[in-house]
Amino acid sequence: MKSKTLICIVGPTAIGKTALGIRVAQHFGTEIISADSRQFYKEISIGTAKPSQLELASVKHHFINSHSVTDVVSVGSFEKEALKVIDTLFKTHQTVVLVGGSGLYVKAVLEGFDELPTVNPDIRAQLNQELQDFGIIELQNQLSKADPVYYSQIDTQNPQRIIRALEVIRGTGNTFSSYQTNKKNKRDFNVIKIGLNTSRELLYNKINQRVDDMMFNGLLAEVTLAKPYQHLNALNTVGYHELFEYLDDKTTLENAVAAIKQNTRRFAKRQLTWFRRDEEVKWFEPEEVGEVLGMIKGDMVKF
Repeated sequence: MKSKTLICIVGPTAIGKTALGIRVAQHFGTEIISADSRQFYKEISIGTAKPSQLELASVKHHFINSHSVTDVVSVGSFEKEALKVIDTLFKTHQTVVLVGGSGLYVKAVLEGFDELPTVNPDIRAQLNQELQDFGIIELQNQLSKADPVYYSQIDTQNPQRIIRALEVIRGTGNTFSSYQTNKKNKRDFNVIKIGLNTSRELLYNKINQRVDDMMFNGLLAEVTLAKPYQHLNALNTVGYHELFEYLDDKTTLENAVAAIKQNTRRFAKRQLTWFRRDEEVKWFEPEEVGEVLGMIKGDMVKF
């Protein structure tokens, strides 16, 4: 019988996962694994909505500010690193909390990640150059024709995902989706999955307000400092891409901020679509902390 439990908190951006994760971790006297693929990078903080210094001090977090934007953090490498930390924490804790909105990274920890073939690194370099020369739409079109199955599953605004699929397709001659076995690896711990959501209107208002707060707190200055890394995959993300467009005189600041809000709302919608496919997730409103703790205790008794 498995004696340890991983409490997984998922949901769309700006919904309140960080706050709930801290409350749950404090209640059970444990630590937090962050599964937010943008919060790994120490150079970018405001636009990735990292926990505040006060929040980080209240509960120990892992995989926040753990890497540089110049590092390549794949889903597979994160799975291996996260499982090592979780295994170490379970030596002294009955529970560990996993918090994040990056669906593939959460899935990798809970179920494993399909091993992909190694391909010539020159192919990725070529694809990155094509992204710079022709833009993401050209790569989207290539992937939609070459592998419509995988194209229908992913965040098509994420160039890293598109380039990873295309490099496998070009390097092997096979579709990327053909390497997806959907085989779940067995873990030696129990898993409780909690999802946070609220009405679309309230969520979108939260997102718009968060973007306004980011701008007030210095997002433009942060993006300006990060501009030398503009070509890196880690910076091809919402909140940075739009302001790079402004800094490159391709749009106005007002339009860039409006685009951040719109693209973040679209991102939240895709996150919800991803997590709703998992029937094991139990959904709550962000303020239902007592109900969440009660459900966790009830489920742990059953294990």
